[in-house]
Amino acid sequence: MKQVIQSARSGKLALTEVPEPRVRSGAVLVRTRASLISAGTERMVIDFAKKSLAGKAKERPDLVRKVVDKAKRDGVLATFKAVMARLDEPLPLGYSAAGEVVAVGAGCEGLFQVGQRVAMAGAGLANHAELNVVPRNLVAPIPDGISDEEACFGTVAAIAMAGLRNLAPQLGDVVAVLGVGLVGQIAQQLATLAGVRVIAIDVNAARLELARRTGAELAWKLGEPGLAEAVAALTGGLGCDGILVCAATESSEPLELAAELARDRAKVVMVGKTGTEFPYAAFMKKELQLMVSRSYGPGRYDEDFEGRGLKYPAGWVRWTEAENLKECVRLMSPALTRRLDVGALITHRFPFERAEDAYQLVTGGAEPHLGVILHYEEQTKAAAPSFPAPRAAAGGCTLGVVGAGNFARTVLLPEFKRLPGVSFHTICTTRGQTAEHARTAFGFAKATTDLNALLADPAINGVLVATRHSNHAELTARCLAAGKSVIVEKPLALDRAQLNQVITARQDSAGFFLVGFNRRFAPLTVKARALLARHHGPKMLVLRVNAGALPAESWVNAAEEGGGRILGEVCHFIDLARALVGSPIATVQADAARVTHGGCDDLTVTLAFKDGSLATIIYTAQGDSSYSKERFECFAGGTVLVIDNFLTLTVTENGKTRTEKAGLGQDKGHRAELEAFAAAVAAGGPAPVDEAELIETSLATIAVLESLARGQRVSLAE
Repeated sequence: MKQVIQSARSGKLALTEVPEPRVRSGAVLVRTRASLISAGTERMVIDFAKKSLAGKAKERPDLVRKVVDKAKRDGVLATFKAVMARLDEPLPLGYSAAGEVVAVGAGCEGLFQVGQRVAMAGAGLANHAELNVVPRNLVAPIPDGISDEEACFGTVAAIAMAGLRNLAPQLGDVVAVLGVGLVGQIAQQLATLAGVRVIAIDVNAARLELARRTGAELAWKLGEPGLAEAVAALTGGLGCDGILVCAATESSEPLELAAELARDRAKVVMVGKTGTEFPYAAFMKKELQLMVSRSYGPGRYDEDFEGRGLKYPAGWVRWTEAENLKECVRLMSPALTRRLDVGALITHRFPFERAEDAYQLVTGGAEPHLGVILHYEEQTKAAAPSFPAPRAAAGGCTLGVVGAGNFARTVLLPEFKRLPGVSFHTICTTRGQTAEHARTAFGFAKATTDLNALLADPAINGVLVATRHSNHAELTARCLAAGKSVIVEKPLALDRAQLNQVITARQDSAGFFLVGFNRRFAPLTVKARALLARHHGPKMLVLRVNAGALPAESWVNAAEEGGGRILGEVCHFIDLARALVGSPIATVQADAARVTHGGCDDLTVTLAFKDGSLATIIYTAQGDSSYSKERFECFAGGTVLVIDNFLTLTVTENGKTRTEKAGLGQDKGHRAELEAFAAAVAAGGPAPVDEAELIETSLATIAVLESLARGQRVSLAE
């Protein structure tokens, strides 16, 4: 892999090919998608590395003392060799990045998962590198809606947040931010979000204008007269309640200015590295407090916290560096009415291959810059499909039907027949007598064995595909290619190639498709989903299916026709879980209890969702057929919902239980599903269910077989 490396001896910087790191216990391996060059901090590191030995000694007298002590103890020659060896060590750059988890180390199972997007922190950890191994306390999940390039600001934002927490301003306080570079800009935004009145002070007019646009009440160019008077006018003569020093300079001028602007007994917090010769008399007379903020917050530089995953008691240390990182990323969400807008701070973007050019910009000073982002090459992934809008409204549903098996004759066609606005046009089967019998029984205008004739008929705008499983994808694709909207019985496809066939056909079609996942349309499911949607946190689902045994000779278990019970029936419950949770499926893990000669009849499937929810499907053929077939338990936010065989919905919350019945009998949603399809055809779309979601649940079903074959979790992002 490639990584930005600097020589500690010469200061030379290069994009270097290095071996890929391996995940370790207590950490995650992350493929970097974006990283932020922090101009202030990284320029300081680069400039130090470029100094001569004398310059380094002058800059770090503390290290000189260590060298002298070692020379006294071990001798000059041994000390010289040790110093040279240290200077020969490559210096990794970067500490604020975002990416995707590709491996999870021992101890992090359940905290993070493969495919999850995360922000990461830490010098020497969240490097400008294609892969990084980062301890769990320095990683935070990225909520949906936040881009990688926004999330890569997380660590720098945490530095600003930690400084503000140390300053501890109150609602309505006036705080001066001295230096509105990257950290200062974020600090003033965070302060504004907290209800603090901010005075931004800098020498750069453009940065002051940006601070004004993003919330600063007053922006003042350093060196212009009248600053003290302006602060007095804004504060009623009191002075600033707090001073946040975010400047980077060798001068002690920021501390002198802080003393001048602060009110009596105010607090001054240093976030940036400046000179430290503060004016004693001015600080003493006002009894000012001076604090140096510890980078991202409590836990920083603590090997037990950062390296070993130790947790601090929340009652004593509420906001650790880990919590600051997590909160900063959360505040970037576009779902918030007022948010941390780091996008406004981006001035330059470079592909990772041009990292050296990016650093030349940062260190050269020839061009103004603020947020400089490195973008990393994306891995090829299956993107969520997007489909064109269906055709204009038709005013009714004129139905063609392909296949007339038992389920179609006993359930689907009778339900369609009862719906107003649906007319039966053509029935198509492989055998003429079957087609004619169905035409007579249900009142179709035509019967045929020629699918092409059905698809070519312009009067037909909706097609029901009710054949055996193996040709569902092909027939759906052909219907879509003919411009027809189609409802296809599950499963939609038996493998990824078939699924892609449907996706390709839909992208060029004026019709839409719906898969026969009827359970999501059941009245009790609709009620349960609405109740679960009240709770915004993760949900836990257990879906138990007492499926009963199939005869070994059943066509469902024949690979060339049915594809087995996982594809043919477990798909129902994957889709139901998706509908109840309301969040995309991230990963699938399956385990089989036994595999008979007829197929896999006993298994568990665990679905992990992007919002942190989990669903476990227990599917078995070993139960007594007289016992309830389907029972679904849902847990969320102190509420327990139980759907028992689509007969009753039991809701337990606040210590009370109530039960609702489906009606006169079991209702698995077939009528509501067909009614929704017919109405959508008549209206010209859109589909009753997001088609990308149906692709997702179909892919998750295929992933069950892949998980069983591999013996491991499968990410839908693969």
